[in-house]
Amino acid sequence: MAADNKQRRRRLDGEDSRRRILEAAGRVASERGYDGTSISLVSKACGLPNSSIFWHFKDKDDLIASVIESSFADWMSVFTVPEGDTALEQILTLCQETAKSLLEEPDFLRLGLMLALERRPEEPRARAMFMEIRRGAFERFTEVIREFAPQLSDNSVQLVTKYGVAAADGLFMAGQMDGDRTDLYALFEMHARAVHYTLMRLIEEETS
Repeated sequence: MAADNKQRRRRLDGEDSRRRILEAAGRVASERGYDGTSISLVSKACGLPNSSIFWHFKDKDDLIASVIESSFADWMSVFTVPEGDTALEQILTLCQETAKSLLEEPDFLRLGLMLALERRPEEPRARAMFMEIRRGAFERFTEVIREFAPQLSDNSVQLVTKYGVAAADGLFMAGQMDGDRTDLYALFEMHARAVHYTLMRLIEEETS
């Protein structure tokens, strides 16, 4: 029994250390970018020695890729069709939840977009991870659009999806650059109404 408790405690301590490292790495990388992040800075931010970080992650690239991967599930949890009487109400709720998620956990997208814009002779695993995750997010948003407007053609669904993702990226960047001067909730409400209007117009055009 004592051995089992000791093993369980060791496992819990390991999980707690890994979480602390990931959270610290996310903060450091979102502020300093990929090149400005180092194991030493992450060690200082999380209060754990370098050896603890290397026990969990083989190098900086593996660490930042894991930051992106571990953040994705929580960030994507809002991408479900919410309850609502009308499509507009559902889209408004979805966009408001997206804004809330971006305000509370901005590091994932900030870091990912910085990596996506960089071009290197050898692509870091962290960038490849973000691009893979972004494709998954795009596919999930496509499914959401299909749920809202199942009668739309594939081309129209793809068009609305690309607009929705690109506009959300732009609103996020505006919020990052302007800080408290930007009401992200208000912007995402406007975005929701634009998406809804576009869907209604496309449905009318394709079914008339």
